[in-house]
This record gives sequence, structure tokens and C-alpha cells, in this order.
Amino acid sequence: MKIKKLFTIILITSTLISGQSVYHNIKDYGAVGDGVKLETSAIQSAIDNCAINGGTVLIPPGKYLTGSLELKSNVDIYISIGALLLGSTDISDYKEFVPQMKSYNDAFLKHSIFYAEKAENISIRGKGVIDGQGSAFKVTTREKPERYKNRPYVIRFVECKNVRIEDVTMQNSAMWMQQYLACEDLIIKGIRVYNHANQNNDMMDIDGCKNVIISDCIGDTDDDGITLKSTSFRITENVVITNSVVSSHCNAIKLGTESHGGFRNISISNIVVKPSADTEPIFGHPKGISGITLGMVDGGIIEGVSISNVRIEGTHVPIYMRLGNRARKFFDDQPAPGVGIFKDVMISNIMATDVQSSIGCSITGIPNHYVHNVSLSNISIEFPGGGLVEDEKKIVPEFEGHYPESTKWGTLPSFGFFIRHAKNINLNNVELRLKNPDSRPAIIVDNVKGIKITGLKVDSDLSAANVITFRNVSDGIIQSSSVLTNANTFVEVEGNQNKNIAIVNNVLMNVKKVINNKSKTKIKEAGNIR
Repeated sequence: MKIKKLFTIILITSTLISGQSVYHNIKDYGAVGDGVKLETSAIQSAIDNCAINGGTVLIPPGKYLTGSLELKSNVDIYISIGALLLGSTDISDYKEFVPQMKSYNDAFLKHSIFYAEKAENISIRGKGVIDGQGSAFKVTTREKPERYKNRPYVIRFVECKNVRIEDVTMQNSAMWMQQYLACEDLIIKGIRVYNHANQNNDMMDIDGCKNVIISDCIGDTDDDGITLKSTSFRITENVVITNSVVSSHCNAIKLGTESHGGFRNISISNIVVKPSADTEPIFGHPKGISGITLGMVDGGIIEGVSISNVRIEGTHVPIYMRLGNRARKFFDDQPAPGVGIFKDVMISNIMATDVQSSIGCSITGIPNHYVHNVSLSNISIEFPGGGLVEDEKKIVPEFEGHYPESTKWGTLPSFGFFIRHAKNINLNNVELRLKNPDSRPAIIVDNVKGIKITGLKVDSDLSAANVITFRNVSDGIIQSSSVLTNANTFVEVEGNQNKNIAIVNNVLMNVKKVINNKSKTKIKEAGNIR
């Protein structure tokens, strides 16, 4: 009893210090905390009273079973150490919330534990735990959108302003863990997420939001990790993501796949991508599909993205960038979206090891629609090798309208980077290493206008015909680069649309031949050391 009084005094004192004058303990509203009684009404009453009088809703130590809770403006939820908020396993305990704002998710995203729409100054904080008990919601069909229905999220906030999610642990959602749709001034800090209870178990989905800071988070999920989406015409913009550890059976850091509005002014830094503690995926791969995925396929824009200081351990594809033309509508009478824009992306200081497959990385647009202005610098990737001569001869289909997944083409014809339909690409101080022999080139550049490769350090194999392939390349230069192992030809040039190509000042003592020119283009060669 003395401990309980002391706990209450501390909380009241901290509330007063923070400038808030009202403190709402859900037990004062009838909550029991035995994990059996449905506490939705008691918790909602505390929230409603808090919305009127201001202050903090306290969830004290105990187990609290709940259905849907609707947050109102000026409500602060504090989940104490020792408090476990359990989502009900009965879908009838959840309200159906369909927001005024239209998005692709409207057909299926109707249930959640915490919901807020057009609320301001709301927060969920504390050292306690929210458990969605998501494994209770079985998926009975593969058909869309039916397979997504009747699976509650833990958090869904729509068109809210001044939102803070801090320190809480979230686990076992039935669907995505948390979605923030068209919110402004959103801070997510210090949260812990473990989400391996069901299909589509994302860590977080930032969707059409503006002015967002995500920091100091740790997440381990079956589906995508830190995910930026744009399921409406709202652009996800002005986003900072930093100082976090992410594990995913799918894509650890992802922009897309829904990309109607797009992504602008995104800064991502100081991230560790490591294998999941859960070794049996519901979907994906034990060590992940991709480390970094940027996908623009629904007519929006990717512009002004900076990604730096990322350590990737595992995954099948460390880096994947895609401009496509899926052109998916999010309501029936919507005009079909046009092809989007993908430009101004800088990725630097990336180290990737223990890559799980021989697929390779890719940067691709589609015919007549190019990826623009991409810079890769200070990149070190160790690939497993194992590519065959027949892999190098593979014709890669365009797949213009496909879902943008890094594994969709299977093994690419280059072990390092496959770059196609692009303009103004810069690779600076990129190191591509092999654990085992590989019969493919390290880099293939196809239909690219303006590419500069400087300071490349690359492994090769004598079973590979060449180290780099230029195919229909204009304004291409390779300089100050070196091959670390014995190789046949450094650069092979093919196709009928090459021009202004220079191979200069490279260290090629391990190479038998500098250039194999299969085109009619004159190539400048100077200063190469052999």
C-alpha cells in the first residue's frame, strides 16, 4: 500500500512539473487490470474526461484487455512500467473507423486499438507494453483486399497534428503495427517493436506525413521495418530517421511500395540493419529481402533523399532503386496515374556483408522514363558470388507494371550493380567484393546518359568475360579505379548508341585487356596503368 501511494505521489509530482494539472488513473474509472475483464469503456471514459479537462491518462501496472480506443485532442496516454495493454482477440470489440480522407487502405484498414482523426496534441508514452495479440486473427484467403480485412492495427492516426509516440514497447499486431496517415509534426522516439504474429507485420508506416522525426528505435518485424508510404496524393516529406536498429524478414528501410504522392526531403542516417531474432518467417527470408529499397511506381515523386551511415548485415539485396509504372488507383473513378519522377538521391557510407543471394543490386527506370541524379559514395558490399555464365547472358524483362520488389528478376546479369534507364549516375569510392568466384561482370550499365565511376575497387574472376559492361551509354567515364583480382577485360562496350566514353587513369595491372569495343564508337583511353 505504501508503494502504491509513493508511486502515485511521484506521478502527480511529475505531472505538475510538466505543467499539466489533471491526472486520470484508469482504475478510478473502473478498470480492474486482471487481463480478463474488457476494459475498453473504463479507458475510453478516462480519455474523454482528459480531453475535456486536459492532463494525462495513466495506465498503471496491471493487464488491461481492450478493444478500440479513440484519442481526442490534448490527450496524453502514459503506459507505466509493469502495465500491459492487451488487444482483444474478438473483432466485435473493435469499432470500424473510416476516415474522411481517401487512401488506398480504405477498403480494409478499419480496426485498430488506438485511433485518432484530426486530433491535435496527442501522445502515447511510457515504459509499458502494448500487445495486439495478433496471432488470434487468422488469414483465411489470399484474395485482395479480403485477406487484409478484420485484422486490427495497434495504432492508426489520420490527419493529426503534434503527435508524439515515445518509449513504449509494441508487439504482436494482427496487421501493420502502426500507421500515421497525413499527420503533421510527428515524433516517434525510443520505441521498441517486435512484430512476428501475423502476415503484413510492418514495424511502422509513415504515410503522406509532413515534418517527422524518428529516432532511437529498435524494431524486429516479419514484414517491412521503417516504411514510408504514400497511399493518397499526400506527399511524405520533411522526414528525419536516425539512430535506430532494424531487423526485418522483408525490407528494413523502405520508401514505397504505395507511392501516389511520393517522397520529398528525406534524411536517413545512423542505422544498423541486422538479422531478425526470429528465424522462421511468415513471409520473406530469415535474414531479410533488402536493406534499402526506394520504389516509385504509382505516379508520385521521389526527390531529395539522403541516406548515410548504414550498416547492413544479411539481406538478399542490400540496395534497390526502382522507377516503374504500376499506376495503381486508390479509388475506382480516379484517373490512372502517370509515370512518376525519381531524382536527386544520395546514398553514402554503406557497409553490407553476409549478403544472402547472388541477385545483385539494381538502379532501374523504364524505357523513356529515367532515374535521375543518383549518387553512391563510400559503399562497401561483399557479395556471395556463384553467378554463372548463363546468368550474364540473361535478358532482364522490363516488368514495368510489377510490384517493386528487389528479388523479382531473380539473379541479375551482374553481381554488383545493374543500372538501366538512368541519367546522371555517380559512383564514387565503391568497393564490390566477392566471397566466391562469379562469372558475371561486376557492373552493367544499360541505356544510361551520364555516368561517372571514380575510385571503384572491384573483384572479378577469370571465368567472367569482363568487369564492367557499357551498353548504349553516352557521357560515361571510368577513372581512378582498380581491379583487385585477376580479370580478363576491364570494360566491354556494346550497342549502337554509345558516345563520349572515356576510360582513364585506372590501375589495371591484374587485367589482361582494358577495353573490348564491340560498338562503332571511338573510346578515349589514357593514363591507365598496366
